[in-house]
Amino acid sequence: MIKGSFLFISAIAAIVPAAHAGETKNWVLDSRADYEKGTVKKLSLRSDGRVSLAPVLKELLDASTPYLWAVAQDSKGNLFAGGGGPNNTTAKLFQIDANGKSKTLAELDGLEIHAIAIDKKDQVYAATSPDGKIYRVGANGKPTVFYDPKAKYIWAMAFASNGDLFVATGDKGEIHRVTASGTGSVFFRTDETHARSMTMDGADNLIVGTEPGGLIIRVSKAGEGFVLHQAAKREVTAVAVDKNGAIYAAAVGGKPSAAVSAPINLPPPPVPAQAASGGGTMVVVGRAAAPPPTLSPAPQSVSGGSEVYRIEADGYPKRIWSDANDIVYAIAFDAEGHALLATGNKGNVHRIDSDLLSTRLLNLAPTQVTGLLSGTGGKLYAITGNIGVVYQLGPGQEKEGSFESGALDASMFSSWGRLSHKSSLNGGRIKMETRTGNLDRPQKNWSPWAEVTDRIASPASRFLQYRITLASGPSGSSPELTSVEAAYLPKNIAPVVSVVEATPLNYRFPAATITLNVPQSSSLALPPIGQARTSSSSSSSDSSVTLNYAKGYVGARWKASDDNGDTLLFKVEIRGVAETEWKPLRDKSKDRFLSWDSTAFPDGEYVLRVTATDAPSNPPAQALTASAVSDPFLIDNTPPRIAGLRASQSGAKVEVRWKATDGLSTLDKAEFSVNGSDWTVVEPTTRLSDSKEHDYVLSLDKAAGELTVAVRVTDENDNVAVEKVVVR
Repeated sequence: MIKGSFLFISAIAAIVPAAHAGETKNWVLDSRADYEKGTVKKLSLRSDGRVSLAPVLKELLDASTPYLWAVAQDSKGNLFAGGGGPNNTTAKLFQIDANGKSKTLAELDGLEIHAIAIDKKDQVYAATSPDGKIYRVGANGKPTVFYDPKAKYIWAMAFASNGDLFVATGDKGEIHRVTASGTGSVFFRTDETHARSMTMDGADNLIVGTEPGGLIIRVSKAGEGFVLHQAAKREVTAVAVDKNGAIYAAAVGGKPSAAVSAPINLPPPPVPAQAASGGGTMVVVGRAAAPPPTLSPAPQSVSGGSEVYRIEADGYPKRIWSDANDIVYAIAFDAEGHALLATGNKGNVHRIDSDLLSTRLLNLAPTQVTGLLSGTGGKLYAITGNIGVVYQLGPGQEKEGSFESGALDASMFSSWGRLSHKSSLNGGRIKMETRTGNLDRPQKNWSPWAEVTDRIASPASRFLQYRITLASGPSGSSPELTSVEAAYLPKNIAPVVSVVEATPLNYRFPAATITLNVPQSSSLALPPIGQARTSSSSSSSDSSVTLNYAKGYVGARWKASDDNGDTLLFKVEIRGVAETEWKPLRDKSKDRFLSWDSTAFPDGEYVLRVTATDAPSNPPAQALTASAVSDPFLIDNTPPRIAGLRASQSGAKVEVRWKATDGLSTLDKAEFSVNGSDWTVVEPTTRLSDSKEHDYVLSLDKAAGELTVAVRVTDENDNVAVEKVVVR
């Protein structure tokens, strides 16, 4: 699009695209966030971006129930999982024996099982909610009521070394102690609404997490409580103690300011968020905030993510992990003593490697991992919600896993170079493949997968996707991938000069090195480029350009772009409309505007040619150019001609006549002055100043003495002619 010389349009603006031609680009993936944007299968992602094979994952039971909330194992290797759902008529307890055979062991009155505990005699105890009871379930699956705490919720159970069973409840936040005979009473009051999670340390002290104050409390065997830490969040969903006596606690949910000082007898809050806690042979699992009596999870109602704290044996607390989205439901420990976190709502299992590093070990298909259990022989067990499944994690790693990247958009047609990676093979191997296409998502109309040994063999295109496969070696060790880098070169595309326009004569663009000795008001504001000026147009636009008055100067401006985002240089040339050769005005300019003194050019019509080159960003052989020519514009520095100026007297009147003509421009106005007085406008005989030629007639009163009449004619380009006549 080429605009005419006196079309007032927007200020010069450079378009900055996404890529530059002539320069090799690199697509680098080296963070966990990068990998999470792709598809990860059987791989673990460390927080510093390292990728390795995930633990072996095996499904043990599809419970055909919406949620599993608790898991425990007896000394014979039998696994027990409990759960239910909001629409169930009974809560269900499942058993998986040491050979992997599973069955529904018992169905209990209530909606869901939220806690399971196993005593030294391998007797199984299951607690139901809401308004639930604790059942002892025999090997034959027959349940008998063992204890009724008269509480709305039973969140956790743990056996002490002397055989007493401790029960964490809500909505009064009480801990009950129950003897082997089933006789129990309140052992400790937390002064919180919910004793939300609980476990036992090596000295038979209870470790309790609460809601809504987010307290982590140690309760001695004598029933004396001591707050170890107050979390920044509302609800402590999981607590666990490692082999060295350090306490791990997970807290979730935003905490209202009033929650810190909430009185004991506050009305019950909504049901706390889903979670699981515990280790050894007992796991306690909770649920997400939802209005009672609905016990189904609603994790989307929990905001603010999670924080995990470690409280050392000397009582020093430290936050060691946090996530803005994942909600921690449970904590357990692997064979090396690393804390494992079960989370939702993406079904992730995280491992805390150190105070600074963590690994997303697995991503499970169900959206919530609600419980974890450290089993025998280095095995780990995970239970899930939405839907309820029991998995075994490990021992050992997967033999093969893969990562499929998202699609790289190179922004334009590109050639592909090397696909390389940084890694430690550890006796294993890494295979790389690519495919390319010109659709914004990989599908059947892309090229087929092609293995990469060094350079990408897939055809040139706009989009690239790669797949990288990790495989263990004979020893079973996993390769460790640190980063992946793909090189590409966008095809160079010629720049575009879309608009060239000349600006009004007698104005110039401001220059820092030039100071014009003209009043500040002698300026002209150009509207945005591409927008015609009207009589009511405003000069206050942010994208307008203000020109300064400078007699004899003319200017031009242009709009240019480059899809590669290349740096552009411009050559400006001029020629008369009737001429055939271009004459240079400026070369290798970075500016997108130009002003020059037009008085060195004969009057007449001219055109400008602006040529853009992307040479600064490309090798000489690959540089491209584009040109555009302006509409014709006028250079006119010659004043009008005044002819036939004469005066005649008739009585007391003097009549002054003259004729004005201009070779190129329309006459703008005529004025007269008598004896040096102020200039006064005079109309042509046609009344409209709309032609290159006009006649003027002036009638004056004859005063005594000599009369000197000066006339001045100005054309539309500010060229002025002055003549005088004397009347005696």
